[in-house]
Amino acid sequence: MPTIKIQPCNKENIQTIVKGINDYNLDQVAALSETWTPLEFVATDDNGEEIGGILGGIGYWKGLEIKILWVKESHRNKGIGTQILKYAEDEAIKKGATISMLDTFDFQAEGFYLKNGYSVVGEINDFPKGHKRIYFSKKLIS
Repeated sequence: MPTIKIQPCNKENIQTIVKGINDYNLDQVAALSETWTPLEFVATDDNGEEIGGILGGIGYWKGLEIKILWVKESHRNKGIGTQILKYAEDEAIKKGATISMLDTFDFQAEGFYLKNGYSVVGEINDFPKGHKRIYFSKKLIS
């Protein structure tokens, strides 16, 4: 086994690593999209206060990848999360996305995503301890 040195990354290192995995992946499966297309939206109330939002985007293979969906605690259980999610899904469909994927924890929004048509595709039990991390997907178009 060769001797190697492992150290913290700088910006150039990060670019090399990202390019390396992207080059490999695209050699295996051709891209359907040239770049990451951000889909990032904020929801505001009548006073302009930020009460929720979603951060995600569409990757090489036309999948909507949701990283964060948040609704201010005082505005939860009023349909706002569903409106934000549906808006992002509709925008993703307009840009050619065919599937959506995300993860959450059992103490966050498991029931919310099930209610909105997502299916569990995997779980990590006891992470964090006493809980589980849940991976979801949903076909956006048939």
